[in-house]
Amino acid sequence: MIEQYVLDLREADAAQVALVGGKGAHLGELSRIDGVQVPGGFCVTTNAFRRIMAEAPSIDDQLDRLSRVDPDDREAVRTLSAGIRRTIEEIAVPDDLATAITGALARSGEEAAYAVRSSATAEDLPTASFAGQQDTYLNVVGATAVLRHVSRCWASLFTERAVTYRRRNGIDHHTVHMAVVVQRMAFSHAAGILFTADPVSGNRTVATVDAGFGLGEALVSGLVNPDVFTVRDGEVVARTIGAKQRAVHALPAGGTEGVAVDPQRQEQPALTDEQVVRLVHLGRRIEAHFGRPQDIEWCLVDDGFRIVQSRPITTLFPVPEIGDQENHVYVSVGHGQMMTDPMKPLGFSMWQLTAMVPMHEAGGRLFVDVTRRLGSPASRAALLDALGKGDPLVRDALETVLERDDFIPSLPDAGPGGPPAAGAPAPIETDPAVVAELIARSEASVAALERDIRTKSGPALFDFLLEAFEEHKRVLGDPLSLQAIMAGMESTWWLNDKLGEWLGEKNAADTLTLSAPDNITSEMGLALLDVADVIRPHAEVVAFLQGVEDDGFLDGLAKLAGGTEARDAIEAYLDRYGVRCVGEIDITRPRWRERPSTLVPVILDNVRNFEPGAAERRFEQGLQKARRKEREVLSRLRALPDGERKADEAKRMIDRVRTFIGYREYPKYGIISRYFVYKQALLAEAERLVRADVLADKEDVFYLTFQEFHEVARSNRVDGRLVRQREEAFRSYHALTPPRVLTSDGEALTGSYRRDDVPAGALTGLAVSAGTVEGRARVVLDMADADLEAGDILVTPFTDPSWSPLFVGIAGLVTEVGGLMTHGAVIAREYGLPAVVGVEQATRLIRDGQRIRVHGADGYVEILS
Repeated sequence: MIEQYVLDLREADAAQVALVGGKGAHLGELSRIDGVQVPGGFCVTTNAFRRIMAEAPSIDDQLDRLSRVDPDDREAVRTLSAGIRRTIEEIAVPDDLATAITGALARSGEEAAYAVRSSATAEDLPTASFAGQQDTYLNVVGATAVLRHVSRCWASLFTERAVTYRRRNGIDHHTVHMAVVVQRMAFSHAAGILFTADPVSGNRTVATVDAGFGLGEALVSGLVNPDVFTVRDGEVVARTIGAKQRAVHALPAGGTEGVAVDPQRQEQPALTDEQVVRLVHLGRRIEAHFGRPQDIEWCLVDDGFRIVQSRPITTLFPVPEIGDQENHVYVSVGHGQMMTDPMKPLGFSMWQLTAMVPMHEAGGRLFVDVTRRLGSPASRAALLDALGKGDPLVRDALETVLERDDFIPSLPDAGPGGPPAAGAPAPIETDPAVVAELIARSEASVAALERDIRTKSGPALFDFLLEAFEEHKRVLGDPLSLQAIMAGMESTWWLNDKLGEWLGEKNAADTLTLSAPDNITSEMGLALLDVADVIRPHAEVVAFLQGVEDDGFLDGLAKLAGGTEARDAIEAYLDRYGVRCVGEIDITRPRWRERPSTLVPVILDNVRNFEPGAAERRFEQGLQKARRKEREVLSRLRALPDGERKADEAKRMIDRVRTFIGYREYPKYGIISRYFVYKQALLAEAERLVRADVLADKEDVFYLTFQEFHEVARSNRVDGRLVRQREEAFRSYHALTPPRVLTSDGEALTGSYRRDDVPAGALTGLAVSAGTVEGRARVVLDMADADLEAGDILVTPFTDPSWSPLFVGIAGLVTEVGGLMTHGAVIAREYGLPAVVGVEQATRLIRDGQRIRVHGADGYVEILS
């Protein structure tokens, strides 16, 4: 078979990325679009690159070494990548390959000027653009110069920045190949970039054009502040004209140079409004062809636009696919559930099937469509009030949308199909027996599920699960359970409001709810202290746990002095709490029962940082503190005018909050307990399909929705290509930041606190647990990597219930996500930890090890010198 070393650009298309790279494939596609002019040329294919790589067998060893280097070890990456580039550039281009390239040049015009451009196979992908990672050379004249620059492009696959980018996107160096695009130069008098969606807000109805004089290199390399035009509905709605002091021009003999722009011309626009609108119209045509917003490089030659590149804008958060042309407003589920990481398809589809309201997926996250409730006057105020109490940023973002009078249509009141209105539920008696009954009901339902699911497999399992999901929703929507939850929350709000009004007390409920009964999540943290008490006396067990690297360690404990007791204590803990894990709303996440090694670092921290009996002491101290606060508050109230009435009301609310606030945590535990039963059955089914050679790996089903998994079980067939595509998409979703509020136009809104009572330089958040504490910030992105000491302040993106074992050993909490009644806030109050949540970009703005001061009652964080 004769290798194809050269391919005309007009023959390339999107299906040939493996042959011509991302840039070549996109340029080939662009040249097929009516009305789009692409400078002509050809691709030197990846076959040529492989031929060159084969000329230097040592490169394989160099790539192996590069793959093993820590991507953060910049010096090692720099040295190894430079060595590979040097090796490639020194390889002589074989005669037949050189002849193919020069022959293509002769057909295109041998003495013409060319742009020689890298086109890697991992480039301009929907999930990773690789923009600027490899090299481009402009105004290359003559066959000898073109050949030399083709070699440089091959070598640029291993620039330090490209190597690091690939490693961080999980792309193996061995699997990436380089094609080279050789195009006729477009000698432009203006050039720039067109984004067919606003790259900052994400709004798909807005396009932005950056423009400068001369070649586009001045703008791309940051030599000038460009003109920026904003276009909506075929009209320039905003413009900023930059002082374009420099431009890049082509030299007659080849190459480019930067030149000064005449002062009188510097602040003239590079494009007229008519040209900008025409360019955006062209961009919309390109966007429609590729089916997603595009980042387009353009040149203006005479009065015509040449398109020299178009790639997906990979930083935009996707929009739920509804299929209509109506306006929609979506609120993030993950921000309310304290889990903003992406979920795998089985995870989000299971949550959709078991949730009380319809949910839509985008970017691996779930959203609730609140358009109807915002459009209905009767439900709007209740929705904003309910969401605002939980997270003021969500309310502010929604109000920002509402300020645009034309976006949300006025609608009749939401019918019974919508979420329940956030009004007060029917009152229930303040009686601990209510909570005991609810817990007993939940436990009985889980036990029945465990019993009935055991005999189910194949399609019958999925039919059974669909019925089980109805029971799941019945338990979740139990009116008595909802009344108990609301009773705890409303009594909290009442106490904070009234005691603030009557006594000037800020967040009084934070202390009054300490050591409240029936809080499954806070009990979970204290119970791990008891596990540490069992382990602490046995030095051999402690030493063994310090070396644990896998999840089979429990079997090894029995051989050690004290190991049987340690194993039994851990097993008992897992029997009660092993259904939990970080990100537990995604059923695909490994539970503690499946990965018990996750708990070992926390157990060891507890062994090191606490004395025996710490759990009981902490609970008793919290209880006494709450009782003292109650006596103090009631005494002060009685001294006020009409004090007996006020004290009686407050006492009723204190009793009510202490009866019900702990139960706030139980329904989530019940959900996750049921999820563990579902998961065990689904994994058993996946293992059956592996044995039947239907699946390659049981965890492949994590990349299928529940409905797709059901079909695989029925048909015994799976689309392996779909599984791989889903895996790649899931990896890419980690780079996206989910917004609190998202519109159908693609606009991502995070909201603002709009406060003027925060000191300059402080980070603003939401006050959720009173007190002020100063200490060392420990920025933790993964619970398994936590290394905490007494007095540390935990700074993390979010905390769900699984993080509560860490709370017993810290002095304060700062999170990027959360609200007044999310789990992290409830447990922070339970443990008496000063906490501020909803601090935007806290893990980036606060460095690990910095000293910070958390103002838990006032809702801000100071970074100290």
